[in-house]
This record gives sequence, C-alpha cells and structure tokens, in this order.
Amino acid sequence: MMRNALLRTCLSLAVLWTGAVHAAPEVPDPQAWARLTPQQQSERRAAIQRELAAATPAERQAYRARVRERLEQLTPAERQALAGQTRERWQSLSTEERQDLAEQRRERIQAMTPQERRQLLQQRREMLSRLSPEERAALREKLPPR
Repeated sequence: MMRNALLRTCLSLAVLWTGAVHAAPEVPDPQAWARLTPQQQSERRAAIQRELAAATPAERQAYRARVRERLEQLTPAERQALAGQTRERWQSLSTEERQDLAEQRRERIQAMTPQERRQLLQQRREMLSRLSPEERAALREKLPPR
C-alpha cells in the first residue's frame, strides 16, 4: 500500500517530469510542495513547465531522474504521509478539476517524443515490478476497466 501511495505521489508530481529542463529548474521539495495550495501548485507547475519547454530529451530525462531521487530520499513514513496528503487533496477536487488535470497530463504525454514515452513506460513498469503482489492487485482494482 505504501508503494501505491508513493505511486500516487509520483503521479501528482508527474507534471514536473514531463517537461524539459532547459535552465534546469530546481526540483521542488515534495513536502513543501504538498503544503502548497492547489492554486500555488498550479502556478509553480506552470512556471516549471515554461522553464522546461526548450529542453532536450536528455535534459528532461535527467530532471525526471532527479525528481525520483528526491522522492526516494524520503523515509517510508514521510512518503506515506506525503501520499496521504496528496490523496486527500485529490479527493477534495471537483470532478471537473480532476478531468482537467487528467487532460493536461494526457496532453503532456502526447507532446513527448516516442523515445520519451517508451522510457516513461519502462520506468512505470520498473516501479510496478517493485510492488508486492498484494499492492499490484490493490492498484489494479482501482484502475478503470479497459
């Protein structure tokens, strides 16, 4: 379950991963990010995306790696608390806000190069491979049917 929570946290920060790293913005502190209001997060996310807009695929990959490292540096308890805060914030969003965020994510993924999409898929598979069978089953139950 804790890895599911980490996955959700990663997804909440995913908007930071999908941009590019031109004048490489600093990776935000996950705990400080969670304390921001949704409006502040939106403003900060937009600023980071503007900074990332002109980056190369290699720079984007390096930025995503730094984000992952930053999350992995957290203790399990910190990750769990962060994931809980993120879950609560997501659940407090209206249906329209959730749909808007999902559409923004979809657009960012479509804007990626095929190589970047393959790398992102590989990273997701690696993350899922680290989950226990119970955690994978719990995650599958939450996914919409195909």
